[in-house]
Amino acid sequence: MYVVIMGCGRVGSSLAAGLERQGHEVAVIDRDATAFRRLSADFRGQQVCGIGFHLDVLRRAGLDKASAFAAVSSGDNSNIIAARVARENFGIERVVARIYDARRAEVYERLGIPTVATVPWTTDRLMRMLLPDGVSSAWRDPSGTVAVLPLPLHEGWTGRPVAELEQTTGARVAFILRFGSGVLPEEDSVIQAEDTVYAAVVSGTVGDVTAAAAREPEGS
Repeated sequence: MYVVIMGCGRVGSSLAAGLERQGHEVAVIDRDATAFRRLSADFRGQQVCGIGFHLDVLRRAGLDKASAFAAVSSGDNSNIIAARVARENFGIERVVARIYDARRAEVYERLGIPTVATVPWTTDRLMRMLLPDGVSSAWRDPSGTVAVLPLPLHEGWTGRPVAELEQTTGARVAFILRFGSGVLPEEDSVIQAEDTVYAAVVSGTVGDVTAAAAREPEGS
C-alpha cells in the first residue's frame, strides 16, 4: 500500500516506521520541517513540508495514488479537515483521524470518518496495566460514554440467568463467548461454566459493575 500520514510527531513518525517495516510505501506531511528529524535515518519515504489539508500539499505527497490516509497531527481541527479532504476530494476509503476531544469524535464518526479518541484509548491501556484482573474495555464508543468489557464473574454465577446478572450489576450483557463462538443472549439464557460474558457499561460505573460481577451472587 501507499500511505500518506499528516503529522510527524511521535505518533506519526512511529506509524511511518511501522508501515515501512511491513513493506508499505509512506509519505509524511508536516508544517514544521524540523519535525522530520523524528524519522529514522533509514526512512525511505517522501517528506513533504506544508499544511496537511491543502490540496497542493496533499498532491505533492501523492495522495492521488494513495490507498490510505492518516491524520495524526496535534490539532483536532486540522486532522478532521484533512481527513474529510482525503475522503471527499481524493476518494480515499481508508481514512482515520486522531482526535483528542472524545465528544467531537462521535460527531466525526457520524460523518463517516473513523477516529481514534486519544484519551479513552489511553485510559483503557492504563487500566489494562493497573487492574489486577486486566479488566478493560474491548470496545468503546467514540464519545467514551459506553464501553463493552468482559466481566470477571464469580464462579457462583454458573447456572444463573443472564437477566439476574444484569439486574445485579446494572450492566447490559452484549454477548457471550462460549466455546470460542459468540452467542447473543435471549430472555431465558443461562450462564454456563467457562463462559466469557461481555457487557455494555456506562463510563464511570465500570468499577461498581466489575465488583458486583466478581462477588458471589446472593442465594448461592
